[in-house]
Amino acid sequence: MAATMTKRDYYEILSIPRNASEDEIKKSYRRLAMKYHPDRTGNNKDFEEKFKEIKEAYEVLSDNRKRAAYDQFGHAATEGGFGGMGGGGAGMNFGDIFGDIFGDIFGGRGAGPQRGSDLYYSLEITLEDAVFGKTAEITIPALISCSECSGSGARKGASPITCADCGGYGQVRMQHGFFTVQQTCPSCHGKGKVIHDPCLNCHGRGKRKQNKKLSVKIPAGVDSGDRIRLSGEGEAGDAEGLSGDLYIQIQVQPHQLFERDGKNLYCEVPISFSIAAMGGELEVPALNGRVKLNIPSETQTGKVFRVKGMGVPSVRGGDQGDLMCKVQVETPINLTAKQKELLKQFEKTMSINNKHSPKSNSWFTKVKKFFDDMKF
Repeated sequence: MAATMTKRDYYEILSIPRNASEDEIKKSYRRLAMKYHPDRTGNNKDFEEKFKEIKEAYEVLSDNRKRAAYDQFGHAATEGGFGGMGGGGAGMNFGDIFGDIFGDIFGGRGAGPQRGSDLYYSLEITLEDAVFGKTAEITIPALISCSECSGSGARKGASPITCADCGGYGQVRMQHGFFTVQQTCPSCHGKGKVIHDPCLNCHGRGKRKQNKKLSVKIPAGVDSGDRIRLSGEGEAGDAEGLSGDLYIQIQVQPHQLFERDGKNLYCEVPISFSIAAMGGELEVPALNGRVKLNIPSETQTGKVFRVKGMGVPSVRGGDQGDLMCKVQVETPINLTAKQKELLKQFEKTMSINNKHSPKSNSWFTKVKKFFDDMKF
């Protein structure tokens, strides 16, 4: 009997081809996870489901064994069946197939200490902090190991006992016709042990909620989307299981003066008509002070001046970026009568068809040709 496929294709979910490399899989996952992560989308249930779907696809395709099984059997590899295989598997030991190929997908071989969940924290920082680095103090809610029972979940003096249903294996085998499916034990939930005398402090969970204060060292040069991993600072594992990791997602706030593009910083600098025409020296801001900007005569609006080494350092080392100053020639406003008169006198000394306005001269020449060609 063929199985009804309701899940979307994992490759389609991650928007990658079926021959995608490991780097392509990871890059696509990071991009989509950042877009749909609950920390960024609030309580949007659709986005939350989308994030879970993306995470599930990545967990399979990023593991070579799971990916090989998925490529061969599709979603049947994760759903406990081989819909559509028909009788092609005659002579094969299906129990061994599930144990060897799909062991990781069904939760691993046997019971053992379970690693704690990873935690994700979105940290907003200023552009200055991103450029120069800093140490940030954060507080996160987390599940930590219960100090009363040392994470075992059992009352002090008592101990968890081996699960009678799975014999401590954490998995049970279910027979479905020709197929033997290995599933997580429903009695011990894969732990291999059960608690009959639970700890009163954590009610048998082995963990309790607590806010943790941490110091996070932010290296100079980080940018939005970068992640900082704090090993072992996630949720506590079960009993002797290792704690998960904490991932700090960096988000750099917009700046009132500067925009960042990689290692370079960009800013707009307004200059007067007279300075643009005759040249001069301006003092412009930089993140670490002030710099002098020499404006040559005959500077046009939109001209970009580069100040070497005044940009952003690279997290991975190398040369520091530059500060790019784009000048904007300002048209004067609120002129007095005397100023207007002086401008009229100045305008009389100018001519459209002379060397003072090369762009205007070229533009009017093109306009004249256009009108002549169109015979207006």
